[in-house]
Amino acid sequence: MNADLERLIALQKLDSTADAARKQLASEPEHERVLEARLEAARQEVAAAKDRVAVNKSARARSRKMWPCSRAASRSSASRAMAVKTNQEFHAIQHEIAFAQTEIKKLEDTMLERMIEADDLTAALKSAETQLAAETKAIDAERKAAAPRTSRCRRRSSGSRPSARHWSAASTGRC
Repeated sequence: MNADLERLIALQKLDSTADAARKQLASEPEHERVLEARLEAARQEVAAAKDRVAVNKSARARSRKMWPCSRAASRSSASRAMAVKTNQEFHAIQHEIAFAQTEIKKLEDTMLERMIEADDLTAALKSAETQLAAETKAIDAERKAAAPRTSRCRRRSSGSRPSARHWSAASTGRC
């Protein structure tokens, strides 16, 4: 009876090991989804950073295009100031010049703000790309580490071991 008990204990250990391996294999797709979600989040962060850089670049380009127009308007108003005949016209031209100079100042300030923002956005983009590279490397390492464990679990869960009925039948002499 002692030998039968030892065989049943060994069978129970094998079944427990196989059951643990099946559970590990069952949780593997969820683990893979979690890894993919982490990777996708890092990719989306890089894409968002690239979008912010592109928006900033187009805003700077618009400001740069508007700047010469404002400068030309200021020069035009200044050249017309010499041709006025009344004080009222002269004051109107001075207001136009002041308005044009205010617009130029606003555009220059906006361009400077966009340049500073571009530096920050470029740094954020590089940081996001670095984070993506690190995340990709970590996930690849995790997948490589999990591959042998997964194959071991597959072997344990799908091995052809004798069933409990076979072991109990063998112990009583009936097959």
